[in-house]
Amino acid sequence: MDLETSYIRTPRKRRRSFFGILVFLFIIAALASFGWFYYLRYIPSNEMQEPSFEQDNPIVMNGADTAYGAVIEEGDVALPLTLLETVFGEDKPIYYEEQTGTIVLTTANQVLQLKTNALTGLINKSPYQLNIAAQVRDDVVYIPEMPLEQLYGLKIDYDESSHIVTVMEAGDAVQQAKVTGKNGAALRIEPSIRKPYQMTIEQGEVVRLWEEEDGWYLAQTLSGYIGYIRKSEVTLGTIEQVAKQETASTFVPTTAIGQKVNLTWEAVYNQKINTDKIGDMTGLNVVSPTWFELADGKGTIASKADSAYVKWAHERGYQIWALFSNGFLPDQTTEALSTAETRFKMIQQIIAFAELYDLQGINIDFENVYTKDKENLVQFVKELTPLLHEQGLVVSIDVTPKSNSEMWSVFLDRAALGKVVDYMMIMAYDEHWAASPVSGSVASLSWTEQSIAKIMEEDKVPPGKIILSMPLYTRIWTEKADETGVIKVSSKAVGMDSVKQIVQEKKLLPTFDADAGQNYVEYEEDGALKRIWIEDDVSMTARLGLVRKFDLAGVATWQRAFQTTTIWDTISKGLANTL
Repeated sequence: MDLETSYIRTPRKRRRSFFGILVFLFIIAALASFGWFYYLRYIPSNEMQEPSFEQDNPIVMNGADTAYGAVIEEGDVALPLTLLETVFGEDKPIYYEEQTGTIVLTTANQVLQLKTNALTGLINKSPYQLNIAAQVRDDVVYIPEMPLEQLYGLKIDYDESSHIVTVMEAGDAVQQAKVTGKNGAALRIEPSIRKPYQMTIEQGEVVRLWEEEDGWYLAQTLSGYIGYIRKSEVTLGTIEQVAKQETASTFVPTTAIGQKVNLTWEAVYNQKINTDKIGDMTGLNVVSPTWFELADGKGTIASKADSAYVKWAHERGYQIWALFSNGFLPDQTTEALSTAETRFKMIQQIIAFAELYDLQGINIDFENVYTKDKENLVQFVKELTPLLHEQGLVVSIDVTPKSNSEMWSVFLDRAALGKVVDYMMIMAYDEHWAASPVSGSVASLSWTEQSIAKIMEEDKVPPGKIILSMPLYTRIWTEKADETGVIKVSSKAVGMDSVKQIVQEKKLLPTFDADAGQNYVEYEEDGALKRIWIEDDVSMTARLGLVRKFDLAGVATWQRAFQTTTIWDTISKGLANTL
């Protein structure tokens, strides 16, 4: 070998040596990675971490610690109201009155009244016995498990060994599984074998499965502990089904069977109604005399009920849904609605009146109410309705079209009320009210339609609960310039026959206002312009078209004394076309 050959071959040897080192290092790294992967995947952590909860008697729902604790007395459970409010959400079926320690639980068919620290209560006015009392601890209200299970269908399990309370809701369906691993199954704090385990679940034990994640289940032992177990260590079993709870009212108004509601209000003032002067009202099936009115803030109800009127109505086949008003007095309304005692006092009187006068329903008409009383009004209706249903009474409530008026519209929680009552009367009138600064229709067709649609769309009140309330009156508007030339507007409410007489006497020729859906006249008198949007067969027929369009429950009219005799036949025929 010469020097030239030796010089050429030496670098090649060095390159092969360097490549071999790289291969060796790669193999070492691969082995290390495989070993680490094998360690992570197949070598479980033996670290144990005792289960821990923030609260004594912790409450678990949906496989998670709620961070709430229960009260336990001799194995009986009471749950915190703060937790229940999150469970039931906006329905708010449990009411607590701090100043009196009163608790009211409501469903569509039942009302349960309890007092804190008492083992007895009233359910639909019948005695109710508890095993553990409702109570207040550290400013937290605790509700006994028995009514929560009976009224709302909650399933509440308490394990004496772990002191864990597991709560499931009505309708929950939870997968169960049996541990089949040879050595049982480790319940780990996270879905990884490298995470600490809390305990070993013995082979054959049953667990609840809440979630699935990358080969793991979020599981709960029957003693209440929660954690993760490998899917390979369990075999799926049966579905644990919590019975669904009846949430809808079981009450069916008799007027709902095969016909639309056709109601008229009878305004009762200081004198009794002379029924001899009331003619035939074709197709009418319900009358609502304004008999009952809140008399004071203590819940006393004044009555103008008349047995002779009852006899007259029933002889003609009319149901009587007597009207109960707050008298439109906001301060006494606030006081009467503010406590469970005064609300229950009103309910007891209404039930007594209904029995005494053989009523078939109650129509609630609360107006001119502070917005702060919105929730208390809903609570009153929640407490009232099941007890009236128990007596076979229909419950309806009057609401205005939606507007920004605090005292006449904003206080009405139409969405909440619509879930409770049988019928909601939309008082679609006074689009232009008595003191309106401009003249206009009392209830134009377009405005009426918008009023219905808004409540259906925004408040989700079903059409089968909505009754369109229509005016039998109109307003004669007077527009006259004052000394400065400014037009002043005033009005006077009149009935149908009065307008007919004016049109005939003055030989007026009505024109049709397409937007209002009604006839219109105007004339000069004493230097002023008189304007009338007429309520007649034309306007009624147009509104009955809305009943057909939206498939509403029926109509109501305010008020009977403003009628013209032919209008009942028009309404009856219009409703017949909606069926």
